[in-house]
Amino acid sequence: MALEADKEKIEHSSEVRVLAQALSNTRRLAALTGAGISTESGIPDYRSLNGIWSKQAPIYYSDFVRNPAVRRRYWARSLNGYRRFRDAQPNAGHHALARMEEAGRLHHLITQNVDRLHTKAGSRKVVELHGENSTVHCIDCDYREPRSQTQERLEWENRHLRLPADETGDAEEVKTPLCPVCGGLVKPGVVFFGEPVPADITRRAFELIDEADALLVVGSSLTVWSGYRLARAAREQGKPLYILNIGPTRADKEATLKVEAPAGQALRVIAEEMGVSAPPV
Repeated sequence: MALEADKEKIEHSSEVRVLAQALSNTRRLAALTGAGISTESGIPDYRSLNGIWSKQAPIYYSDFVRNPAVRRRYWARSLNGYRRFRDAQPNAGHHALARMEEAGRLHHLITQNVDRLHTKAGSRKVVELHGENSTVHCIDCDYREPRSQTQERLEWENRHLRLPADETGDAEEVKTPLCPVCGGLVKPGVVFFGEPVPADITRRAFELIDEADALLVVGSSLTVWSGYRLARAAREQGKPLYILNIGPTRADKEATLKVEAPAGQALRVIAEEMGVSAPPV
């Protein structure tokens, strides 16, 4: 087993260095990241065998707004899992991209993630396609507050509830947080399924593809249209599309080069090969 692991590590290293060399020849590299870059920080991805959706179905915006049981189920998940999500720290991949930006080797970063780990790592040029999970707003009056405040009310109002709360049924005992101003429905600042990506965010993402001379996709299967259309736009403009992801993606047949390797380890090697100081482990 050890010999097989060593062989796989060598093969990954060789492939990653080929990718690094290709990226070194770019002048305005854009990166698109997905859930796969955050798994090494302890945040599960969505579609793998052990991903979030293997255990619980995604929440759709229309269901969240119309169905109290769906809202209870969503906030039950928050009771059980938000602290781990909140306390997650950037890994070597996030730090590598931040260092690449600082060194002028990464033009801009587009992410499908809502965990803000890129920002924690020091990235400044970040477009969050699907919003972020650190704020909450009222659907009715647009009151906004930090997610931590909403979480405090949620935990206090459910302080007598025995955890884990039921995340798959109706979660009948869970009391959902309401707007402290108008009593309306509150939701996190993330784009739910069935909810459109804001037009200004979409426009900016396409502008970055136009400005770039290559696109690197990291940790995304590109199953969601909001990400795949950016990869397709890059190819339609004749720009190289590089993919770093474990498992198949929607754009495999369109990729200039695809490498399957853990994102954090690979990006660390790529940064070093591009002459960027190694990020912390």
